[in-house]
Amino acid sequence: MNPSEAHIAARLRERYDPEIFLSVRGYADRPPRHDGRYRRAAVLIPLAAFRGEWLLLYTRRTDTLENHKGQVSFPGGQCDESDDSMETTALREAEEEMGIRPSDVRVLGRVNDVATITGFRVTPVVGVIPFPYAFRVSTVEVGRVFTIPMKWLANRNHYWEFLHPEAKYRLVAYQPYDGELLWGATARMTLEFLRTIEML
Repeated sequence: MNPSEAHIAARLRERYDPEIFLSVRGYADRPPRHDGRYRRAAVLIPLAAFRGEWLLLYTRRTDTLENHKGQVSFPGGQCDESDDSMETTALREAEEEMGIRPSDVRVLGRVNDVATITGFRVTPVVGVIPFPYAFRVSTVEVGRVFTIPMKWLANRNHYWEFLHPEAKYRLVAYQPYDGELLWGATARMTLEFLRTIEML
């Protein structure tokens, strides 16, 4: 199944609930409106169409960063006070990290928020970008930009999902792809996106 852009946008609109987020244990929680447990952040899930197939774009963080060094992630970060929406945060961070101009992104919608064990409540914003693209990578933050086919990500044989026996949080990990290991919060956001658009 290769969903159309219209299908993806429709499912995102239908299933997004601003009051719900996926907790670290994998449950859909509905916290108090002014819950102060989490800092707000947003990421861009960049979609690219290439040769009739959807690709998801990821970055690998450099080994010199203080937090999450060397990990695979979507471009994103903590909300600034000047940001007027989660879309603004996601697009600003994507431009800072990868050089993707906001005007080049066709935003399709949001996936329900995902909580991280580091205390963030992250809003994944889905957007289509032209591809191939002339990225201008921030070498301080990003070690590599790469793509993974959405069909590969949706294959149940390629990932594991289980409850950590001691920490009691839900862990998602993929098989290595092109030498890269997708796991943790970014893998959970990936699965949540695929479930939202009915690829799982």
